[in-house]
Amino acid sequence: MVGRIIETPNCVAEGAAYLADLEPRFKTALDLTGPLPLRRREDGFEPLLSAICSQQLSVASADAIWGRMEAAGLTTAAAINAASDDDIRACGMSRPKTRYARALADCGLDFAALRAAQNEEVIATLVEIKGIGRWTAEIYAMFSLGRADVFAPGDLALQEAAKILFDLPARPSEKALAQMAENWSPWRGVAARLLWAYYRAAKNREGIRE
Repeated sequence: MVGRIIETPNCVAEGAAYLADLEPRFKTALDLTGPLPLRRREDGFEPLLSAICSQQLSVASADAIWGRMEAAGLTTAAAINAASDDDIRACGMSRPKTRYARALADCGLDFAALRAAQNEEVIATLVEIKGIGRWTAEIYAMFSLGRADVFAPGDLALQEAAKILFDLPARPSEKALAQMAENWSPWRGVAARLLWAYYRAAKNREGIRE
């Protein structure tokens, strides 16, 4: 069993209602944000490469680079393997991310098998690939595989949103936020969506790419 899969906006709404009943601050946030986005993406090579592209970049910068990758047709394993490093870097990818793109293209990952894998197995499999850290693996599990109970406590926007919403004296560490999020199971993936939406409303900034 892989747990609940988020497939439709109704799934997100169900999780949001659960969280609002569980925690009054979540209800306050939801009143501010309104209905939460589905944020589902297809799984496979392209969204994982897109997640690598987004690492440690602002939403605007990641969108610009990914747009150039799409325009150049560099969104498949075959295209990455056929391209030169200069071709990839011309799109704005750094030298390390160019290496990571090649590692992903060469790893032979069984994307179909990930659909049936447990959450931690998904993450453990992905982080074995050079350039894919836990954040990238968690984002893929949440959005490409629709895992309802996966969270990304290392995400700075989630940490900042939690600080503001829960009136914390400082931004929580990854470990501290992970411990907080345990209370939000089995809808931690919806809690992440709510905190990102709240961050956007509170800071007028995007926390993650759509």
